[in-house]
Amino acid sequence: MAYSQILGTGSYLPEKILTNADLEKIVDTSTEWIVERTGIHQRHIAAEHETALTMAEKAAKQAMSDANITANDIGMIIIATTTPEKMFPSTACLLQQRLGISGCPAFDLNSTACAGFMYALSIADLYVKQGIIKNALVIGSEVMSRVVDWSDRATCILFGDGAGAVIIGASQQPGILSTHLHADGTHKDVLSLTVSIGKPMDVEEALYIKMTGNQLFKLAVNILGDLFDETLEANSLTKADIDWLVPHQANIRIIQAMAKKLNLPLDRVAITLEDQGNTSSASIPLALDKAIRDGRIKRGEMLLLEGFGGGLAWGSALIRY
Repeated sequence: MAYSQILGTGSYLPEKILTNADLEKIVDTSTEWIVERTGIHQRHIAAEHETALTMAEKAAKQAMSDANITANDIGMIIIATTTPEKMFPSTACLLQQRLGISGCPAFDLNSTACAGFMYALSIADLYVKQGIIKNALVIGSEVMSRVVDWSDRATCILFGDGAGAVIIGASQQPGILSTHLHADGTHKDVLSLTVSIGKPMDVEEALYIKMTGNQLFKLAVNILGDLFDETLEANSLTKADIDWLVPHQANIRIIQAMAKKLNLPLDRVAITLEDQGNTSSASIPLALDKAIRDGRIKRGEMLLLEGFGGGLAWGSALIRY
């Protein structure tokens, strides 16, 4: 079995910024209320012409340049998104055409929401390690601003748009040490986005995110704590071996709880929440790319990535970067 490694990263954020002050003019909220409960100060909002596809393309090209590979070197494309360009063809197939390649598998993961990138990374990792492909392009790309109810202050304050990408490639040395995926459908109503196909949609079930915030917070803290223990035990490592936590950017209180669980100071956690909000499946690759590009994360360091989302679904990856 071969090894796999992160060869390059990339990202894209729309130019338009929606601040908490802007939201005060839209819903009954305040900057202080938002910051205290979420840690978010602003988020990026896609322009009318921007989609999960256009943003994925820009992040992908940056990651390919960073990895010093061409489109012809890519053996698989996976895009994690709950806001695809179309139901089908997949956003990944549309990107494949834009990149000028054909033949390699290309598909979307759109059912695990904010955990989508972890699921996509795990699949790509297995294909590379088995020697089936040499390089995989894995992307999280979301236009969450189009599926939030802008009259619901509990959810509209949380989400932003953007795309993050990684190139996973064959390596002589261990890079991605392990991935761990889980789901539990008994919590299906905690976080959901309803699309009725084959039956009429109730007006009450408009295409908006629905979330039970307090319940989700409690579940996330518990399941992620267990996930960390599982990941470390599987690799015979301790908390002291982790250099960086790269978490899903859902809520600053969840991130703080996870850092405490690992005995990590917050300056060893890749956080983009303040400036980007929750970008769902794009949040982990966006945070990873930022921390690598500004020089905080360095080659040889041990990274723990984690994400959780609708399903509930959750996953982690332990990576020697």
